[in-house]
Amino acid sequence: MQLLFTILLDGLVYASYLFIVAAGLTIIFGVMKILNVAHGGFYAWGAYTAAYFIGAASEMGLPDWFAFLIIAGSALAVGIVLGLLIERIVLRRLYDHEEILIVLATFGVFLILEDLILLIFGVNPYFAYQPMVALGSVEMGGIFRDVYSLTLFGVALLVAAGSWWMLTRTRWGKLITAVIHDREMALIVGINVRRLFVVTFCAGAVLGALGGAYIAPTVSVAPGFAVDVIVLSFAVVVIGGMGSIPGALIGALLVGLLRALAVHKLPELELFVIFLVMSAVLIVRPEGLFAPAKARKI
Repeated sequence: MQLLFTILLDGLVYASYLFIVAAGLTIIFGVMKILNVAHGGFYAWGAYTAAYFIGAASEMGLPDWFAFLIIAGSALAVGIVLGLLIERIVLRRLYDHEEILIVLATFGVFLILEDLILLIFGVNPYFAYQPMVALGSVEMGGIFRDVYSLTLFGVALLVAAGSWWMLTRTRWGKLITAVIHDREMALIVGINVRRLFVVTFCAGAVLGALGGAYIAPTVSVAPGFAVDVIVLSFAVVVIGGMGSIPGALIGALLVGLLRALAVHKLPELELFVIFLVMSAVLIVRPEGLFAPAKARKI
């Protein structure tokens, strides 16, 4: 029973931060139809920025709770700055080109962002443990868990609720829905599609950076650590359906729970199990479990 509870808890924690990253990825694809490989760069930059400034704040004697403001600020700064730069310098020139060219361009951007991390932050790992220490630990099911990791549940729920509210209850959501279903018609009726693309890309970038910034206190932030996360985020999005927030949530839960089960019972099959499920989903439903319905054009 204790092992089952541990697997469930580990799976939910892992699923929470995977969902945060995958939500940004699926929002960008749903609106812009761009498979953004550079999303891993947003994750890595969010983690490094948060870890660096949390360490600097600790050396300055600032209270540990200040680290949470740093995490939020790092996600916003990285997402907005990098999102604006990449959209204006790279993507804006490629909207009318083949999708494969955009994928290759974002992959090149990802490599550039990884190299810039080495130039700016160096090759040594960063340890931003202060927020975990500040929140302490709690006993659950006979084992002690750090409270900080459990707060990922709340962050993931806020992201899910905020995304749902924005897409279904706001004017921006209605504009986004119009662009998703028929970009040409949206242009004809006067919707500023380019501005909508900028806002969407920056919002997705902020979520990618938030995933990295929030997970930074729980891991060793080192070069190359974003590769595994972006691969698993793609798996989440593919399983749930490209462009679907509910799909990303269900996909993250499946991946998180399966990974936790494999880690505890069959660690040698950790990645195999995830991609086996992804392959099975693609065979049965090539568009994913919860792919958004496409408008029928007459």
